[in-house]
Amino acid sequence: MANYAEPSSVQLPAALRPMLSLHDFEGAARRRLPRPIFGYIAGAAEDCASLRDNREVFAEYGLVTRVLRDVSQRSQSVTLFGQRYSSPFGIAPMGINALSTYRGDLVLARAAQQAGVVSIMSGTSLIPMEDVARESPATWFQAYIPGDQARIDALIDRVERAGFSTLVVTVDIPISANRENNIRTGFSTPLRPSLRLAWDGMVRPAWVLNTFLRTLWRHGMPHFENSFATRGAPILSPSVLRDFSARDHLNWQHLEAIRRRWKGPLVVKGLLSVEDALQAQRIGADGIVLSNHGGRQLDGAASPMRVLEAVVQAVGPDYPVLIDSGFRRGADVLKALALGARMVLIGRPFNYAAAVAGEAGVAHAIGLLRDEVDRNMAMLGVTACHELGPQHLVRRHR
Repeated sequence: MANYAEPSSVQLPAALRPMLSLHDFEGAARRRLPRPIFGYIAGAAEDCASLRDNREVFAEYGLVTRVLRDVSQRSQSVTLFGQRYSSPFGIAPMGINALSTYRGDLVLARAAQQAGVVSIMSGTSLIPMEDVARESPATWFQAYIPGDQARIDALIDRVERAGFSTLVVTVDIPISANRENNIRTGFSTPLRPSLRLAWDGMVRPAWVLNTFLRTLWRHGMPHFENSFATRGAPILSPSVLRDFSARDHLNWQHLEAIRRRWKGPLVVKGLLSVEDALQAQRIGADGIVLSNHGGRQLDGAASPMRVLEAVVQAVGPDYPVLIDSGFRRGADVLKALALGARMVLIGRPFNYAAAVAGEAGVAHAIGLLRDEVDRNMAMLGVTACHELGPQHLVRRHR
């Protein structure tokens, strides 16, 4: 039984009491993080057209309520790849979030496991995957495909040895995007020390002490730990850029080789076309993630919500279609479920929440979104996520 109660702010840390929705974490994180770090998280490619469209698309769908339906026994739990999750949303993979908060990958994974929701660790993370898998074994791992088959095989074997059960392969980065916003805010790969970066740290001493210096003292200079089978370059190394290039020759045969080698659930992330969704299904992927990389790759790329219905119709209702990019509200999540998505992944807001208050911040963000989903399900007259469908939506014409 899902009785909704107004959240109490009495037990919350002071920093979290003003946080009433996922939107609220962004401004708070901006005040806490150095400008380059916040700019890296918030930024997108070129003119940010896709970033804006990812949010604007939700206004094109209105919700159709049903009343007097007896929704007292509602549940938002879902089952995916044989596992039951308490909510139809999870934490998307985000790179270098250990610069947002101390041991950020562990923070996100622990909060997600405690709440019973999906969390996906990024391949561009700064904490060894083995540490996360040991502490939070339900975590999924997301990989970027290295440039040659031998390194691909070695990375897949390492992910298996670490104990991850679900592998997510991101395929929408044949080359690096034009992220002018990173340059404007002072972020670079590799990260380059500068007077500007030093000043940004000086005016945010809490971040310097609790995240940066604490990391250096206990763990040394952060490295990209999980891009390959062996430890990658430190974040200050000029070789970082080389490590993340040379992917424009990759093709579906590389993914087929991964499918043969990886025995667990395989999810392909970064698709926007019906044709690619069908191809992923044909090679044996267990699911896909519709995504435009949060607007961070091709500016002008369609919002995944605009292709969701067509993709679900093509691959069939029993094939798991996940989706990310731009989700902020429980209503957003339910609109995607009504169009056939099995689960929604959310990135930036949980990164912001970790920056604001660590694990407590992520737990609070999960709770806020869970409460929104619960309230909206009751007002839509449904007791389970699978009851949602196109009958709960109406298209608004501009």
